[in-house]
Amino acid sequence: MSKLAVCSALALFLMVADSRFKVMQPLRVALATALYPAQWLALRPVVFYQSASQYFSSLTEAQTAQENTNKKHNLQSQRANQVEQLSLENTRLRKLLGLRERLQSNGMAAQVIYDAADPYSRKVIIDKGLTDHVGLGSPVLDESGVLGQVTRVYPLVSEVTLITDRDHAIPVLNTRTGARGVAYGDASFHADAMELRFMAANADVTAGDLLTTSGVDGVYPPGLPVARVEKVERRVDAVFARIYCVPLALVSGSTHVVVLDAVTAQIAPRPVPDPPVVVPRRGANK
Repeated sequence: MSKLAVCSALALFLMVADSRFKVMQPLRVALATALYPAQWLALRPVVFYQSASQYFSSLTEAQTAQENTNKKHNLQSQRANQVEQLSLENTRLRKLLGLRERLQSNGMAAQVIYDAADPYSRKVIIDKGLTDHVGLGSPVLDESGVLGQVTRVYPLVSEVTLITDRDHAIPVLNTRTGARGVAYGDASFHADAMELRFMAANADVTAGDLLTTSGVDGVYPPGLPVARVEKVERRVDAVFARIYCVPLALVSGSTHVVVLDAVTAQIAPRPVPDPPVVVPRRGANK
């Protein structure tokens, strides 16, 4: 009891002394200084955990913000591409409408749906057919010139053989010289090319000459742009010159076209001749 009383009295004394005279303040400072390294080490795991949590949270937010920015950028790029594509289509449609107004033949607008499945031919499918009164053999144009000819007609679609097809031929006229010829599809020079065949080696044909439809075949109206001469090869041992041409129409990129009525559909039918008059011979009734 005496020890308890002494300790209690000492504690009470120290409490009063510290409260009145700050006796224990230097001891507190000394103990806090001595225990600071241990406290610092004890708090390191908590600090590391908080820092790591904040880092990963900031990283997630940054990645999310970057993904949102990329999505917005991609969306803006798509819209810009759509605007550019629409502007290009609008320009082509305006040219196509202008060409249609200058033509004297009747025609209808059509859209290219897809290319034909045959890899050895140059054909496309348009969205007009028998229900739209598309005729077999009708010429097809884009805003730059002759694109091809309707070779098959179905109820809802039609097949168009392009002028660069190896089996296609079109009578043409050299606008500079007035000489007529026949241009064939030819892929030997490059993918979308034509060849002006059966022209004499000394024929007056030079690179840059414009070829238009001559109108002698009864299919294409005269004066439509077809191709431009790109290269002329003349050989001494050859009778004919090799004349390579480039089509003016966008044979690989046309989307909107005009289907014209064939020239034969606009020509009046040949009149039926009168039956021959039979003159009776003399003495036939005797």
